[in-house]
Amino acid sequence: MIDDIAGLRRVLKENHVIAVVGLSGNWYRPSYFAAKYMQEHGYRVIPVNPQYDEVLGEKCYKSLRDVPLKVDIVDCFRKTADIPSICDDAIAIGARVLWQQLGVKNFDTAKKAEAAGLDTVIDRCVKIEHGRLFGGLGWVGVNTKVISAKRPQWLPY
Repeated sequence: MIDDIAGLRRVLKENHVIAVVGLSGNWYRPSYFAAKYMQEHGYRVIPVNPQYDEVLGEKCYKSLRDVPLKVDIVDCFRKTADIPSICDDAIAIGARVLWQQLGVKNFDTAKKAEAAGLDTVIDRCVKIEHGRLFGGLGWVGVNTKVISAKRPQWLPY
């Protein structure tokens, strides 16, 4: 399980296609603004939710197995009980990371994903971690303790 700054930074730096399982089409839902933030920071967001045809300008898929593109990160906005089947799908499609959002803590499934070669992140928000590690929190008044007028070189924009 990845739980350190270097590991989280590596995951977010090396992986740029994020399938968001449970992405809502409602702008006020956490999944929507997390995905929108990642999209605005150069990541390709693939919505996975059977309720929608399109979210954030991207075609929405009914399940992970329906996604025709190579997925790097499977970002889970689903309840903890749903994670085992999502993990099976993530393994089947060859994803590189199984990311369980804030409040989602299925440690047994994380062990299964790691045994299959996936990196795992538990109980963390991809948007919060990106902002914290790559300087995006400064825009909302959070002190990141980084004093610089230059943009970090590792950002995709």
